Amino acid sequence: MTLSMSDILAARKTISGKVIRAPLLPSRYFSERAGAPFFMKMETMQPTGAFKLRGATNAALNAPEGTTKLTCCSTGNHGRAVAHAAHTLGLQATICMSSLVPKAKVDGIIALGAQAHIKGRSQDEALAECRRLSQSEGVYEIPPFDHPLVIAGQGTIGLEMLEDQPDMAAILVPLSGGGLAAGVALAAKSINPKIKVIGITMERGAAMFASVQAGRPVEVEEVASLADSLGGGIGLDNQLTFTMCRDLLDDIILVSEDEIYHAQQALYYEEAQVAEGASVVGIAALLAGKLPIINGPIGTIITGRNLDMGDFTRIIAGEDITLGNDHLKGRPYAP
Repeated sequence: MTLSMSDILAARKTISGKVIRAPLLPSRYFSERAGAPFFMKMETMQPTGAFKLRGATNAALNAPEGTTKLTCCSTGNHGRAVAHAAHTLGLQATICMSSLVPKAKVDGIIALGAQAHIKGRSQDEALAECRRLSQSEGVYEIPPFDHPLVIAGQGTIGLEMLEDQPDMAAILVPLSGGGLAAGVALAAKSINPKIKVIGITMERGAAMFASVQAGRPVEVEEVASLADSLGGGIGLDNQLTFTMCRDLLDDIILVSEDEIYHAQQALYYEEAQVAEGASVVGIAALLAGKLPIINGPIGTIITGRNLDMGDFTRIIAGEDITLGNDHLKGRPYAP
């Protein structure tokens, strides 16, 4: 299987009017820190609170004839997107998740009328349950990232960013299974082959980073993270996103939990925006001084806002946070 810009253009036509064209907002504060114009693609404004609605909607609207139920494996946001798409189309939905998915995200999926199946403590275990369900007649599985229609849907973000800011020199993309990064990189580099597309992910349990380093898809231990949406494996039988991320990303940068914590604070205090830990990894890399020299405007994608507001308010207040069996020391925000 291969994807091209034509797939992304087709996806845009399919999802037009069904997802929001999120604004690309300039940030004075982050521009000063970057020493270059800095823009944020606000995918938090999607009806489901995250960019995943694009890929899920594109796949759902291309479901085979006779489909009566949608299913997927998710760390939360993709599941909400599939549940929303199913509700819109009058279909049933069953979302398979591991016990590491925060309760707030599970509750959001159930609120959309979908069934939530909690299976095991890893995305691989949840995926096995999803694959089992997908064998039933009339059930259509929409994978969270390694699927051409999903990748094409996410790629519409890169297309819009370059339309709104044609001289963009670099895009910082939150990196997990690679659907977003692969789609955005394909779109951006099809328009401007010289643009830098940099994947940003957390230090703990970064499956795509470990796989690119190894030269093949590998398994990683999943651990609790402020960037929980970036958790999970990429699948040992990965068909698309591993190769695309390996070939299209110019670099992959890792950020620590402390750096993510500080970036969530910065986005809130400087731009009055509420966002998940996974959304701010590009900002975390900027504030930590981990970005390479970039000559021109920089963009990042604020991917989602579906989080535990109790934890978020503790972060904003500078309080300590518990991540699984680990304890993250808090600190008051300081620019």
